[in-house]
Formats: sequence, C-alpha cells, structure tokens
Amino acid sequence: MSNATTFKILEDIAKDLSGDQISFPTFLDITFQVRTALKDENLSVEKLAKLVGAEPLMSAKIIRMANSVALNPSGREVADVKSAIVRVGMEAVRTVSFAVAMEQLLKSKQMQPFENLSQKLWEHTSHVAALCRVLARKLARINGDEAMFAGLVHDIGVFYLMSRAANFPEIVADKVALHGLLVGWHDNIGHALLSALGQPESVLTAVQEHETDREVKEIKTLTDVLYVANKIANRSASWREAEFDDAVDTSMLEEIFDAETLAEIVEESQEEVQSLKTALGG
Repeated sequence: MSNATTFKILEDIAKDLSGDQISFPTFLDITFQVRTALKDENLSVEKLAKLVGAEPLMSAKIIRMANSVALNPSGREVADVKSAIVRVGMEAVRTVSFAVAMEQLLKSKQMQPFENLSQKLWEHTSHVAALCRVLARKLARINGDEAMFAGLVHDIGVFYLMSRAANFPEIVADKVALHGLLVGWHDNIGHALLSALGQPESVLTAVQEHETDREVKEIKTLTDVLYVANKIANRSASWREAEFDDAVDTSMLEEIFDAETLAEIVEESQEEVQSLKTALGG
C-alpha cells in the first residue's frame, strides 16, 4: 500500500470528524442519544427508560445485566427497563450502550475482512475494561463505572480506522500496512472521535495517552488506571499481530506491583470480564 492511500484514509477521517455528521455505523445513534441525555442533571429514570426502551437490543442487555448474579444476589428478577436501570445505575447504561454498539460493529458487514483482528480487539477491550474497574476500585479510589467506560472505548480508534479502511481494498489486502496504520494512529484518532462525540475531558486524556510510555509510581488518576490496565491486558490479550510488531513492553508493571498483588488484580479482573460478557450475552 502506498503512503498516498494512508494519507487518503487519514484525510477522509479528518473531514469526517470536523463535520456535523460522523460517518459511523447507524446503530451508534442510540449510544449518542444516551450520552446526550445523561448530560442533563435533571434526567429522570423514566425518561432514560423511555429512550433505552426504543432500542430492543440495549433494553435486553440492561435487563440481563440487572438480573446477573453480581447485581441480583437476592434472585429477584426484574423484567422492565425502568426497574433494571434503577438496579444497575444510570452510569452503567452509558457503558452498556457503547458495549452494544461495539458488539454490533463487530458483526457488521464492513468488518468482515477484519474478523480475526476484530475478535482479538474485542477480547483485549473486555480485559482492559475489567482491569480498569478493578484498579479504580482497589488503588485509585475513583469512579469504577467511569474507569470501565474508559477501558471500553480506549481502542475505539482502532474500530473506527478499520470501518473506514474497509472502503480501500488495497489496505485490506496489505496486512502489514494496515497494522501499521492501526498501531500508529488509533490513540489520536480515538481521542478525536470521542472529542467529536462530546466525551468528558478525563476520558479524552486517558484515551490519548494510553499508549504513551512513561513512569508511573502510584495509580491515582483515570489516565494512570487506563495506562496500567492496557499494559496488563497486553500480556495475555493483545490485539497486535506478533508477526508485524514487537511485543508491548510491560516491564514497568514490576516497578508498581509485586507478583502476588499483580496476580490478585488479574484474577479479580477475570471475574469482571466474565461478569461483563455474561451481562452482555457474549
């Protein structure tokens, strides 16, 4: 693939993100509506339930999550969206909306040429999201739902780049060039996309810096949480192709954790991954 093709893809993306309408799959519409609604401090559960209820798949996922073992220890099931939202919390609705959108994107026709990579990316994303929740709760003492959301969208730039690259047969056929495009641009593209979608500054910064190597002595902020979670996940669930790229350097983890603590975090996150997949039906 020529550099001209890479430039054309990036040029198209720049035009897309600077316009009024972003060319992303239509099933993200409800996600953006949920995001906008949640900005309203006076939003009632009734209004949010009505919005979520308009999307059958999201409704089913919210109810499934509310009835999961983690959130329903009493075994008393709920069957309506409003009751489910009360149980899981409004913040969880935002997380589920993005998870549903990403899940649908993976199954879309435009992603078929990247099926194997997409599945690896989703597995990596699930692990990072779960690790973010654990690290936020255990070490950073920050909002676990916000951290999980950041983990869920941290590689949205990769998904977006693949959805746009699908229109260029030459890059679909050139795996080395495609991999280089995804690795080299996904963090900045993800930041730009999430910015265009009006996401919080804390999430934007964390996403933009999640691949930037640096020294972390103590995990305090959302940016720290996402950076470390991404490092841990890359040890067992990396989306990068080993034949095209060097392994991600994760040696900094030894400077933060002893072996026992790291093992505990990974074990706890595995439970979160399974809980997330069960709740989402994955």
